[in-house]
Amino acid sequence: MSRIGRMPVEIPNGVEVKIDGQTVTVRGPKGTLTQEFHPDMVIALEGNTVTVQRPSDDKKHRALHGLTRSLIANMIEGVTKGYQKNLEISGVGYRAALQGTKLVLSMGFSHPVKFEPAPGIEFEVPAPTRITVRGIDKQLVGETAAQIRAVRPPEPYLGKGIRYAGEHIRRKAGKAGKV
Repeated sequence: MSRIGRMPVEIPNGVEVKIDGQTVTVRGPKGTLTQEFHPDMVIALEGNTVTVQRPSDDKKHRALHGLTRSLIANMIEGVTKGYQKNLEISGVGYRAALQGTKLVLSMGFSHPVKFEPAPGIEFEVPAPTRITVRGIDKQLVGETAAQIRAVRPPEPYLGKGIRYAGEHIRRKAGKAGKV
């Protein structure tokens, strides 16, 4: 059995979970998330816990078992606490700013790069070199942060670009020069 898949997911106070066939809807203080799951997985609501069971020990069902449980747990955590990704900008003249809800990046291109937040995503710029992406959907927060990072990924020689907070960039040596 999957160690993660067989653990029940606790539902905290203030969170409402509805299971309609294979569609799970989680409503909490920060918002509502809905997701459709694989038809083979058996999702059950028992008191204040959600359990996931698989029909057989096929490789496909074993893989889906832990995945389904993790996705449900992430939905519940998202509507209670929310998720955030922090990004850091390094490089001379590289900076970020907010224009209303849009994120505007000056990254050394001939024009500023603008990001419109997806529904459920909000940007925060506590400093010109720091960006925080917040939301209740873990996948959407990670995807948005990855799209921002892809504008100017950190390069290995000087380390300039956009990186995740705490991300270590492997540096390369420059030219060796004459000996």
